[in-house]
Amino acid sequence: MSQTHTSAPVHCSHMAEVRAHIDALDAQIVPLLALRCGYVAQAGRIKQDPNLIYDQERIDAILERVQAQATALGAPALVLEAAYRALIAASIEFERTEFARLRAQPAQP
Repeated sequence: MSQTHTSAPVHCSHMAEVRAHIDALDAQIVPLLALRCGYVAQAGRIKQDPNLIYDQERIDAILERVQAQATALGAPALVLEAAYRALIAASIEFERTEFARLRAQPAQP
C-alpha cells in the first residue's frame, strides 16, 4: 500500500523551472490529499463516539512515521512534521464536522 518517491529534484536554472516542477508535484499531491480526506470522512462515519476523533497515540505514530520517512529520504524532517501537524489538525476538524453532519437530526417542518 505504500510507495516511496526517492528521486532527487531536477537541477533548475530559473525560477520558472522550479515553479513548474512544484506545480507538477502539487498536481500529484492534491488528488492524494483529496483521497485522504475521503478516508477521514469514513472515519467520521465509522466512529460512534466523538471522543474517539482525537487520538494522540495515532497522531504520535503518524508523526514518527513521517519523521522516519523524511530522514530516510534526506528531506527536512521538521518541515514535513510541521506540514503533517497542520494536515492532522485540519483532518480532525473535518472529521468532527463529518461526524456531526452524519448524525444531525433532520429539520422539523
